[in-house]
Amino acid sequence: MGMRALLRIHGQISHRDFLPGLSVGPRTQVQAGTLPKPSIWAEPSSMILWRSPVTIWCQGTLKAQEFRVDREGSTAPWYTMKPLEPGDKAKFPITHMTEHTAGRYRCYYQSPAGWSESSDPLELVVTGFYRKPYLSALPRPVMTSGGNVTLLCGSQEGFSRFILTKEGEHSPPWTLDSQQHRSGDSQALFPVGPVTSSHKWTFTCYGCYRNSPQTCSHPSDVLELLVTGKEPAGLEQLTPSVHHKTSQTPRVVRRRNLQLWGWTIKMEATEKQNWVGWGEGDPAPTFTPLCS
Repeated sequence: MGMRALLRIHGQISHRDFLPGLSVGPRTQVQAGTLPKPSIWAEPSSMILWRSPVTIWCQGTLKAQEFRVDREGSTAPWYTMKPLEPGDKAKFPITHMTEHTAGRYRCYYQSPAGWSESSDPLELVVTGFYRKPYLSALPRPVMTSGGNVTLLCGSQEGFSRFILTKEGEHSPPWTLDSQQHRSGDSQALFPVGPVTSSHKWTFTCYGCYRNSPQTCSHPSDVLELLVTGKEPAGLEQLTPSVHHKTSQTPRVVRRRNLQLWGWTIKMEATEKQNWVGWGEGDPAPTFTPLCS
């Protein structure tokens, strides 16, 4: 019987999806300990193309003697690993990512003081099942440091939700339910910011269906925001001005709804910022400062 047939019959992860060297033991209830919870992340990402490899990392303390990882809702045994040098983390490689290895994972570690608390959940999503969505920046992908931008992810596939990922981060991806645009596309708007020139701002998005949230589309084309320290030449009139008067938290002085491509975007103007907006395709942008 082949591996995929075995997985489909039992509906759980086979140890053959993991690389040799992992120890598989009987599944026992682990009591939550008083040790700090470990960190868990996936490399190269938690969004993995079907049949591609992925590694789950678990990091605890330097006194960790053993690490365990579990998939939520699975009746499969624990997978255990000894820590790598310097002794505070372990890795759990998965050779082939499939819909059966997708899911929510947690990890624990054992030290002389007992077992740690469980990590925060790590959700592994398998991708490559549907056509890629599109991703764009509103009003544009060129902006000054400290500014804000809205990322639009959409598709004609009728996805019920979209997932946005940022390159180089272990933090969980951002998931939003979709809204139907008047064109018939399903779309989601992700507000991002403030952005700074000291970091790289590279994004990808995916489309998924609500009844199978851990199997998603191919990735969109990569979108990279160009963040400058000062106003790009020729674009001065397109960028909201930012006035840094004090170090105190800015007070919201006015709110306004912006109609954009049939969407209503709620905007807030503070004492420190003038916000403007316009619809893509307009002959010329209209600039209306909401506060001075």
